[in-house]
Amino acid sequence: MGRRAITKIAAPRGEARVARVDNERMSRRVVTPVVIVVGVIAGGTVLARLLGYKLGGNVVVRCLKGHVFTTLWIPGVKLKALDLVVARIQYCPVGKHWSLVVPVRDKDLTEGERQFAREHHDLPIP
Repeated sequence: MGRRAITKIAAPRGEARVARVDNERMSRRVVTPVVIVVGVIAGGTVLARLLGYKLGGNVVVRCLKGHVFTTLWIPGVKLKALDLVVARIQYCPVGKHWSLVVPVRDKDLTEGERQFAREHHDLPIP
């Protein structure tokens, strides 16, 4: 059961009225959106993994100019990039420019691109 606090507040005409605070309802208003966001992120991650993308760690990405590099991609956690759900606006350490980057499936890379991406990593923060 939730706790209820009773507080006297001033009312017009000098009468005291009782205001009730329903902490259970208030916490539900906060928790529900958080649970929905976490569920969407988890569901998106599972779907991306089923499609062949290895999100949730070091991921090979490609910028709009075609450069490939490795970045730490943790769904829902972005400190160095602007998240656009399936893409990011992030600094490309290869071309030294800001660009839209997207994850690349391992099967879509040549061995040379895979090796190049391993050798070029951006900042080790999400």
